[in-house]
Amino acid sequence: MDQVMQFTEPSWQVVKDWVQVVNRCTKHDRKEFQKIAMATAIQCAIMGFLNIHLLYTNQLFYF
Repeated sequence: MDQVMQFTEPSWQVVKDWVQVVNRCTKHDRKEFQKIAMATAIQCAIMGFLNIHLLYTNQLFYF
């Protein structure tokens, strides 16, 4: 029985630690959500611009 307890004790400790982490996590407030949304929108706009720019510059070289 001691061998079983020695084997399962580390895994129970990991489970307890993850439960504590999940319980401490909180939702984003409105201000933080708006910052994340704005950063994501800017990133999408930049990536879209670069995609279109590279698409057109590559077509100029092929034609």
